[in-house]
Amino acid sequence: MFKRILIANRGEIACRVIKTARRMGIETVAVYSEADRDALHVEMADDAVFIGPPAAAESYLLIDKIVEACRKTGAQAVHPGYGFLSEREAFPRALADAGIVFIGPNPGAIAAMGDKIESKKAAAKAKVSTVPGYLGVIEDDKHAVKIADEIGYPVMIKASAGGGGKGMRIAHATSEVAEGFNLAKAEAKASFGDDRVFIEKFIVDPRHIEIQVLGDKHGNVIYLGERECSIQRRNQKVIEEAPSPLLDETTRRKMGEQAVALAKAVNYDSAGTVEFVAGQDKSFYFLEMNTRLQVEHPVTELITGIDLVEQMIRVAAGEKLAIAQKDVTLTGWAVESRVYAEDPFRNFLPSVGRLVKYRPPAELSQDGITVRNDTGVYEGGEISIFYDPMIAKLVTHAPSRGAAIEAQAQALDAFYVDGIRHNIPFLSALMHHPRWRAGNLSTGFIAEEFPKGFSARVPEGEVARRLAAVAAAIDHVLGERKRQISGQMTGRAVTREGRRAVWLDRDEILLDVARDGDAITVRFVGADGAVGNAHRLLSRWVPGEPVWQGTINGLPVVMQVRPVPNGIKLAHQGFEVAINVFTEAEATSARLMPVATAADTGKKLLCPMPGLVVSIAVTEGQEVKAGETLAVIEAMKMQNVLRAERDGVIKKIAATAGATLAVDALILEFA
Repeated sequence: MFKRILIANRGEIACRVIKTARRMGIETVAVYSEADRDALHVEMADDAVFIGPPAAAESYLLIDKIVEACRKTGAQAVHPGYGFLSEREAFPRALADAGIVFIGPNPGAIAAMGDKIESKKAAAKAKVSTVPGYLGVIEDDKHAVKIADEIGYPVMIKASAGGGGKGMRIAHATSEVAEGFNLAKAEAKASFGDDRVFIEKFIVDPRHIEIQVLGDKHGNVIYLGERECSIQRRNQKVIEEAPSPLLDETTRRKMGEQAVALAKAVNYDSAGTVEFVAGQDKSFYFLEMNTRLQVEHPVTELITGIDLVEQMIRVAAGEKLAIAQKDVTLTGWAVESRVYAEDPFRNFLPSVGRLVKYRPPAELSQDGITVRNDTGVYEGGEISIFYDPMIAKLVTHAPSRGAAIEAQAQALDAFYVDGIRHNIPFLSALMHHPRWRAGNLSTGFIAEEFPKGFSARVPEGEVARRLAAVAAAIDHVLGERKRQISGQMTGRAVTREGRRAVWLDRDEILLDVARDGDAITVRFVGADGAVGNAHRLLSRWVPGEPVWQGTINGLPVVMQVRPVPNGIKLAHQGFEVAINVFTEAEATSARLMPVATAADTGKKLLCPMPGLVVSIAVTEGQEVKAGETLAVIEAMKMQNVLRAERDGVIKKIAATAGATLAVDALILEFA
C-alpha cells in the first residue's frame, strides 16, 4: 500500500479523498493555486505544493507541475478527483514515465471511453445500443447545421472531452445550431483544452440513469447499482439519488451487465460510470462513460456500504477486488443535493465572495438516518470566480425514499450560508415538490416545473401559519430576554400584551402568544375574532442562533433565522420571508407607512454576476431587436449570453471585452 499520495485537485473532492486516505493511514499532499492558498484541502493535507496562478490552465491543468510536485514531496501515487486532468490520457502516461502510480483507469481505457466520440464507437462495436448521432469531425457551424437537420430536432451539441454540463447545448431548431455549436466549442476549449464537439439526437422526456462500475487490474469488473440523475438544470445535475425509482430488478441487471461488458471490452480497471439515457418505458441507450470518480458517488457509497475512493486506491496498488457481484446489496435509499454558489432568484447566476457564515447541518448516523456533508469550504473562506461554484454536497440516507427525502428537506432547512447567494432555497423547494416526491422524473423536470425560473413565493396555508407561529415565538423569546437586562428601573411590573399582528410580506395574521412552561403557545385569531386551537412550540433556540430547530405540536420543524430591520427573515421549505411581529398599536402605525419601491433600471444592462466580459456584440447607435445578443459574460467556466429583452437603440457602451466586472456593474445603456 502507498505511504503517500498526491491529490491533483481542489475543493470538496480533494477533501473527500484526504478523509479516506487518512483513515487508511496514508499521508496526503495537496496542490494549490494562488486563489486556493487558504483553501480547506490545503489545511487538511499533510503537505501542500504551490503550482501557479488562479487560472486552471496555468495551475491545475499543467501536468508538468503535478509531476514535479510528486517528485518534490515523494508522493508515490496521484488521485485526480474529477474534472481537471482526471480524464486526460496524457496524465497517467506522464505519471508512469516518472514512476508514479495513477489512481484511476489505465490510459488505454481513458482513450477508448473518456473521449465521448470514441466511447460511442466502442459501445457500438460492443453491441451496446446507442443514441442516433454524428460522431465524425464537425468542420464548422454550417456543417453542424447540415448534420442537425439530417438527424432531426431536437439535437444535443456536446463537447467530446466534456463533463459536468460544460460545453453542452440543446438546439430545438436550425436557428439555434450555429450559436450553440460555437458556444459549446468555446466552453470546451476553456474547460478542457479540447474544442471538438459531436451532435446526437436528444431523446424527448428522457431520464438520466448511470451505472457505477468497479474493476481491478486482474480482469474483475462488477457493478454497484444505479444512480438517477434526472433533476438537471442546463444539463448540470442538481439532485441525485440511488437507487432509481424507475428501474425494476430486471432492468437494473440488464443495464449493469451491459455496463460491465463495455468496461471489460476496454480492460477497465478502476471506478467508473456508464451513463444511459432512459425512456419512461425503461428502454435505455448508452450515453457516455466517465472514466473517473463521479461527483455523485456518495449516494452509491451509502446504499452499498462501499468506500469507492478506498477501492480506487487499493486497485491502483495492485490489490484484487475483495467484492464479488453476489456480495453487492443495495440497502435503503440515498439522496444528494448539490449546494452551489449561485442565485436562484436571478436565474441561477454565479455568486462569489466571502462565506460570512457557513453552518452546515450536523453530520450524523442514528435511528436509521444518515446525514453526510462533503465540502471543501469553511466559514470565512472565499468562493472564487475561477472555479466550479460548488459549496457542498449534502447527502442523506434512510430505509425508504420518502424518509431519505424528508431527512434531506430537514437538513437543507438547517443549512445556513450567508455572505453569498446560494441555491438552498431552490433545493429545499424541490424536496417538497409533489412530482419529485412521486418519482415522476425526467431531465426536463426543472424546465417544465419552473418555466419562468425560480422566484420568491408568498407562503400560504399551513406553511404560512408555521412561519407566523415561529416568528411570534422568536419575538416572544427576544422580549423575555430584554426583560432580563440588568440595571432596569424598578417599579410596576411590565405586563406583556399577548395579541400580535404578524406580517408576512404585508399579509397580516392575528394571533395570541404566551409562555407555557418550556413551550410557547400560539393561537390564531380569525377575522371574526374567534381564537383557534393551540399550536405548542418547543425549542431550545436562544437569541443569536442562526437556526430555529424544534417541534410544533410534536412535529419536527427547522427554519433559518436572519435579522432584518424591524423584524426577522425566516427560510423554510424554499420560502424566504421577511416577517414583522407587531403589537396591535404598532401594526396600526405601520399600516400608515409608505412602501418603498425599487428604482427603474429598465434602460440599463447590468452585469448579472461578477465575471469577465468575453465580447460586446453591439455598437453605440445600433438598433437591436428583442432576443438579439448584447454581450457574453464568463464566470466559473460558463459563458452566459445576455440578450435584449425588447427592441431598442444602444445609447452608450460602458464595458469592453476583457474587462472584469462586479455584479450590477453597467455594461450598456439604451436610448
